[in-house]
Amino acid sequence: MTLSDIMKEQRKRQKINEKSPTEVAAYWTGEDLLDGMPTKSHTIIFQTRGCYWGLRGGCTMCGYIADAAARPPTPEDLLAQFESVSRRIDHGIVKIFTSGSFFDPGEVPEPVRDKILSELNLYADKVIVETRPEFVTDKIVSAAKMHVDRLEIATGLETSNDNIRLNSINKGFLFKDFVRAAEVAKAHGLTTKAYLMMKPPFLTEKDALEDMVQSVMDASKYAETISINLCNVQRGTLVDELFYRKAYRPPWLWSIVEVLKRVHGKTGSVITSDPLAAGQNRGPHNCGKCDYEFADALRKYSLTQDISVLNQLNCDCKSLWQKTLELEDWTFGSPLVY
Repeated sequence: MTLSDIMKEQRKRQKINEKSPTEVAAYWTGEDLLDGMPTKSHTIIFQTRGCYWGLRGGCTMCGYIADAAARPPTPEDLLAQFESVSRRIDHGIVKIFTSGSFFDPGEVPEPVRDKILSELNLYADKVIVETRPEFVTDKIVSAAKMHVDRLEIATGLETSNDNIRLNSINKGFLFKDFVRAAEVAKAHGLTTKAYLMMKPPFLTEKDALEDMVQSVMDASKYAETISINLCNVQRGTLVDELFYRKAYRPPWLWSIVEVLKRVHGKTGSVITSDPLAAGQNRGPHNCGKCDYEFADALRKYSLTQDISVLNQLNCDCKSLWQKTLELEDWTFGSPLVY
């Protein structure tokens, strides 16, 4: 049985969050860096038919297939979704997600894609769209570029290590595919954003830390922005199953702080990390006492790129984290603490 077969079985037990086909899966505002300055950002997650790779089983940590529409939405439904939130956007960065690929015409038909980008170009300072690398082609990129002045292509690279990406994450593409997509974007005058995933399943804390340092250095050669996502436990995933069996622990916040300290100033990329669900058992956490202080510092670093906010962090649990790095190899990756 392959990892994709296992994931297909997992998907059968995953519930779809049923909503009106004219409502987005989610929308929120926040702050991101734009030309070195904190700027208001708008995140839109569309309901589509779902990620084609996710429908085939998908990634071991991804529960976003639950945000897919209960039935494939029509082009009119997708435009209604956009209209339901577009009036709230007046400036700043707009980040578009579909829990799959915005450039996949099976999810977002070309006329819908072009209309959304054209309208956003009237009031957004920058548009970021997420897509798998196989949809970053000369034809698709050149067509998208016609409708928006400042466009960035974001890809869930997760890691620069092909073995981890295929056998821990089941991502279904290679690092060279990401490189090709980044080069296509650059040839058309667009920038690239790489999403990395810290501590997918089957890695020790130390292995996850070292992989993330190397992945940042590798990805920074092709991506102007790197966002490090800390793995959290989403319902209906293989990670969820491992977590239930006490065979997986989300990453320590100490680990991402160590990663950022090691790579700071060594790349030309903006490097960010927003630790979702920080402080919860299902999210990245330390001992429980310092989690929110660490999460706040990580968000401040992401908006300022000022490493001093991380250098000031301290807690008694640091020694336990250090012992975890040292001893988990002897437990064959099984968590020592939760």
